[in-house]
Amino acid sequence: MSLPADTPPAVADTLGYLQHHLQELTECQNALEHVINNTLAGLTAQIQQLTQLMTSPAPAPTVAPPPVTSPPPVNPLSPVPSALTKQRTRPKLPSPPDFSSERTSGQAFLNSCTLYLRLAPEQFSCDEEKIFWTLTFFKDGCAARWSENLFCQEADTGIFPIQSWADFEQQFRSQFFLVNAEADAVNALEDSAYYQGNQTVDDYLDSFLTLVSDAGYTDPWTLVVKFRRGLWTNIQSQIATMPFGRPADTDPEAWYAAARRIDQVRLTNEAF
Repeated sequence: MSLPADTPPAVADTLGYLQHHLQELTECQNALEHVINNTLAGLTAQIQQLTQLMTSPAPAPTVAPPPVTSPPPVNPLSPVPSALTKQRTRPKLPSPPDFSSERTSGQAFLNSCTLYLRLAPEQFSCDEEKIFWTLTFFKDGCAARWSENLFCQEADTGIFPIQSWADFEQQFRSQFFLVNAEADAVNALEDSAYYQGNQTVDDYLDSFLTLVSDAGYTDPWTLVVKFRRGLWTNIQSQIATMPFGRPADTDPEAWYAAARRIDQVRLTNEAF
């Protein structure tokens, strides 16, 4: 741009400066536009890629199959894990006591044997084993001689004379049970031998209940009469004269409980 010849020097300098500065601004604008265009182009390309990723289905991931491993060889002699062999355990059963042919203990011995056989049936494969096992407790007196006689018969005939547990029970009852337990119990309850005497009420009650069971007594009034008659006189009187809570004469269980309480108080006082 040319200036008139008469243009003052100061104006000419100012116009030259402005012209130069305008040129610099134009160059900066061009450079900035170039950067903006490049940035827009890059963003547009990224948006297109994202759009394609969002609209196209994702390929299914490739999963490698698990490696096939063969099981370790099984040693037939190796122990089986305890978790596989764990079974229900039962408490150790006590053996019946030795039996020496006392008829008064025949029922208790047979009950003990029967209970063991029922709780441990896996220990016996047949009735013969049950019988032989029971005979091992026949060690004294008539019981031992009866057992010896059975084996002598087997030696003579080649066959054990008792073939079933039911037959053994029947023969045992005939040999070692009281001949007439019911009649003996009834006679005892008509006598004074069953009275409490020097026994505690607990011991007296145990023997009394055995007698009335053997005698077949079930009538509540009869049980109270028999039990009361055998008690110590002072215990009878304390129960009969209770100001409240006196047991009825047809309630044997209440009489048993009252007698035990009074006797327990007596024993406690004697201990002091």
